[in-house]
Amino acid sequence: MCTMRNSTRVIPFRVQFRAGISLFEQVVYASKKAMVAGQLRPGDTFPSVRTLSKELKINPNTAAKIVAHLVNEGLLETRPGVGTVVAALPDSTRKERTQLLGQEIEEIVVEAKRLGIGLDEMLDSITDHWKRLTREDMAGNKPNDGGRRER
Repeated sequence: MCTMRNSTRVIPFRVQFRAGISLFEQVVYASKKAMVAGQLRPGDTFPSVRTLSKELKINPNTAAKIVAHLVNEGLLETRPGVGTVVAALPDSTRKERTQLLGQEIEEIVVEAKRLGIGLDEMLDSITDHWKRLTREDMAGNKPNDGGRRER
């Protein structure tokens, strides 16, 4: 069973806990995804170890390890009197942004193959979903690329 933790005022990103993947990896991934997607911007305060632990219901040692890892990767920095904040990041490349979806894409491909759905059918389905969501023009989204696909 998966546990969903929605973003809150104190945790500005969403984590879906999945069995078989360490909590550390899942929270680091969700944090990076939020940074690349612009949910967490340079200078934004990052939740403290105590807040991460309490809100996500994870061990404080795991929360400390997550923050330390993100600081060591240069994604977060500590500022005296302020706390931990998102570091100024170089612009992410299209490839880096796309790689964040690797796990989800793999799951979709595995499920499609299991159901006997071919590549062309999947591309059509993804295109339909993309167009539907684009038409809905959800508030706060960045402009899309018009549905163009690079291969």
